[in-house]
Amino acid sequence: MLTVQDLACARGDRLLFKNVAFELNAGGLFYVLGENGSGKSSLLRMLCGLMLPENGVVLWDKKNIKEEAERYLSNLTYIGHLNGLKDDLTALENLTMSARATGNEVTKEKALRALAAIRVERCANLPARVLSQGQKRRVALAKLWLTEAVLWVLDEPFAALDIASVEVLAARLGEHLSNGGMAVLTTHQDVVIKAESTQTLRLSA
Repeated sequence: MLTVQDLACARGDRLLFKNVAFELNAGGLFYVLGENGSGKSSLLRMLCGLMLPENGVVLWDKKNIKEEAERYLSNLTYIGHLNGLKDDLTALENLTMSARATGNEVTKEKALRALAAIRVERCANLPARVLSQGQKRRVALAKLWLTEAVLWVLDEPFAALDIASVEVLAARLGEHLSNGGMAVLTTHQDVVIKAESTQTLRLSA
């Protein structure tokens, strides 16, 4: 269970949000909505322990994620609004290196199947620098077919995707949730994702 208590975020002298609190259980989907500059990405980074809140705490199974960082991170997959790809590495190399960085050793065949699942396998041996924004996004998202993490935190996962890829990703999210996973995501798109329970938080700019 993910528990958020009284989170607040400040940027300089400006308070972006305060009093953010929610609980997310197995099968649950949590949308963070709002205009650019409202603090959506900052909230997601706080959930991942990448940014300290001005106030409040994030708990995983009722324990502070700062005190249980290793266990928490082993249960977490985060994909930010930047794709995090190395331009000189191929799509396949980026995917396998990303998996290894989280302690998940994957075979070439398994990585290729992940790329195929999100319809970007033909780019497997191309360096990331020559890929379109949509292709780069799909390579980054391919890790969702490799991870065993329970909690997915995704910042604008549908950005730059074509209609077919949006449908594939929505189905993958639904599959993850139906298997007891959880997901927190931001999006500007109206995408139907099957979930046991759905919550929405709207931040104001």
